[in-house]
Amino acid sequence: MQPGGCAIAVMAKAPRPGQVKTRLVPPLTPDSASLLSASFLRDITANIALAANEAAIHGYIAYAPVGFERSFDGIAAAGTRFVLADGTGISDPGVEGFGRSLLHAAQGLFAAGHDAVCLLNSDSPTLPTRLLAEAAVALAEPGDRMVLGPAEDGGYYLIGIKAPHVRLFQDIAWSTDRVAEQTRARAHALGLPIVELTTWYDVDDAASLRRLCRELTCGGGGGLRPYVAPATADCLARLRIPDLLAAA
Repeated sequence: MQPGGCAIAVMAKAPRPGQVKTRLVPPLTPDSASLLSASFLRDITANIALAANEAAIHGYIAYAPVGFERSFDGIAAAGTRFVLADGTGISDPGVEGFGRSLLHAAQGLFAAGHDAVCLLNSDSPTLPTRLLAEAAVALAEPGDRMVLGPAEDGGYYLIGIKAPHVRLFQDIAWSTDRVAEQTRARAHALGLPIVELTTWYDVDDAASLRRLCRELTCGGGGGLRPYVAPATADCLARLRIPDLLAAA
């Protein structure tokens, strides 16, 4: 029987020192950056599971490299499944870099029988649960469309689709402030209506890490309730990351 519903997959590298959250080193060490990455993944997969109470959602980790599923043991929330997303087998012209991983994950999830797919970043542990549910609900409506969760830096934290449209991943200037704009242009060229979610932020440098520390201490979210991210909050306190940031 086909799974149906909306697969929401967090795009993740195995949390190995020196391979993840490298832009946070320094002030963090490679080991502490790896622990923080693992805490983000724990919270994001738990957040996806929470959103599944509001919509037909199936949680995944879209991982790389191949053979490293066991690296997520004890990290992923219960019930989280896995799909490979290392970009192998993607030969479509113009699909380069991170786009290869995104397309690989999308194709794998549609092949598993899901009706819709959302690909989610691994840098937003406090993303409001409501936004994940909104994406799945929008994709459950009749007719083709794209859901976009724009990030403050010009990228996106989520893309949701009902078919593996290769054009959405072609000729994109990944890791620049043009990613969301270019993706909207590809959707318009395909005639896809766009459902835009509330803008959120990525934690990928010292400034955004300070913001995360403040958010988990004081709350916020501009009218949206941020996810409480308990694993991340514990990791920040255990590693004394606010003190490291203050010293830096």
